[in-house]
Amino acid sequence: MNRERLANGLEAMGIAADRRAMERFEAFHAILDEYNARMDLTAVLEEDERVDRHDLDSAAPLAKGLLAGGAKVIDVGTGAGFPGMPLLILKPDLRMTFLDAQQKRIGFIEDALSRLELSAVTLHARAEDAARMAEHREQYDAAVSRAVAGAATLAELTLPFLRVGGVSVAWKGPGVAEELTHAKRASFLLGGCVRGVLPAPVPGRDDWQHVLLVTDKTGKTPKAYPRRAGLPGKKPLA
Repeated sequence: MNRERLANGLEAMGIAADRRAMERFEAFHAILDEYNARMDLTAVLEEDERVDRHDLDSAAPLAKGLLAGGAKVIDVGTGAGFPGMPLLILKPDLRMTFLDAQQKRIGFIEDALSRLELSAVTLHARAEDAARMAEHREQYDAAVSRAVAGAATLAELTLPFLRVGGVSVAWKGPGVAEELTHAKRASFLLGGCVRGVLPAPVPGRDDWQHVLLVTDKTGKTPKAYPRRAGLPGKKPLA
């Protein structure tokens, strides 16, 4: 791993990272390579690209002050651990839950957490099913989701996890403006209100166009939502 690139990028974003965090990033990259040799976790193999596209990109909510210390956070559809793992490495006091529908990915996350000596909850389930579990429904301060689904679908997959006053943070591309009308309608039905879209640049990368779609949880989610597994993606609200 290019430690200098990561350290400089985090500094440019105004994010503090101590020596232990840098060691954990390096170890996590090695674990990711180990698993990626036998299962499909990430197509980003070049180290500088991984620092930019995974580590720095995942850290964007910290640069924007969206996650308070000690916040209870759920990473919905975590996949290879992004954005949850970089966020937890940088802020180990986060009470993180990693959610994914594939057991092999959850197994990878559990092994990585153990080897990095980090504490978090892992959950093998569909988001639609997990959000109906009493121990997870409306229990979180924040829900994060990266490269998961369209904005209206994401609203149904994330807002039911949030307590009133919580926030959903979704990584989106430059075409998010076309999704906003449906996202606002869906969020309203689910007890949320779209706050807006924040730029999330990666230092030194003009070609990286991610933004953060931020939605506030303003009221309780009706019991009818989320709908059964698969419906939010097939028939988005709005």
